[in-house]
Amino acid sequence: MRILIVEDDRKVGAFLQKGLREEQYAVDVCRDGEEAVDWASINSYDVIVLDIMLPKKDGFAVCRELRQKGMLTPILMLTAKDSVEDKVSGLTEGADDYLTKPFSFEELLARIRALLRRTQDYKTKVLRVGDLEMDTAKRQAIRAGKQIPLSGKEYALLEYLMRNKGRVVTESMIVEHVWDMNYEGTSNIVNVYINYLRKKIDSEFEVKLVRTIRGHGYTIDESREI
Repeated sequence: MRILIVEDDRKVGAFLQKGLREEQYAVDVCRDGEEAVDWASINSYDVIVLDIMLPKKDGFAVCRELRQKGMLTPILMLTAKDSVEDKVSGLTEGADDYLTKPFSFEELLARIRALLRRTQDYKTKVLRVGDLEMDTAKRQAIRAGKQIPLSGKEYALLEYLMRNKGRVVTESMIVEHVWDMNYEGTSNIVNVYINYLRKKIDSEFEVKLVRTIRGHGYTIDESREI
């Protein structure tokens, strides 16, 4: 899943980016309101963490502009003021939740996960494709009763595929959601990680779940049809 952090304090932004990346989210960070509107308009994000006090455009203006553009991405606003007025203003402009500074990283993470669960595709904690299950709360994958050890990126890729069960996703869609805009690695990274997943979740089973749709992308499906 991909998150945009809008925070002008470089230390805070770097801290949040590092923590969320360790939780296997793809994370972009920008430091002013105008940049936030631009990035949110051209990239697909699952959550936006938006500070109120920003250069060029404050968080209220950013939130209002994104909502006026019809953007429905969940927005978590950060405020240094524990005032009812700021909270009401943020919610009025279209924010989904707010968090008062200073806050613990654990609380921020819990708020982000709650926002993801509220959206249509994230209501369930357990994802299923055939006999493959992923418990997103425990961050575990199990097939036919056998737990499958996954690296961070393998887990993030499998979660993205399972949340899009039966849908073909392109390499660029996968890179956008599993990596971030600063990724400068090899061009075949998606195929490499798809092969890692196949070895772990398909190699010992008759029904192969992860499939390549030549010329289009990848999908995960329990159907036996090729």
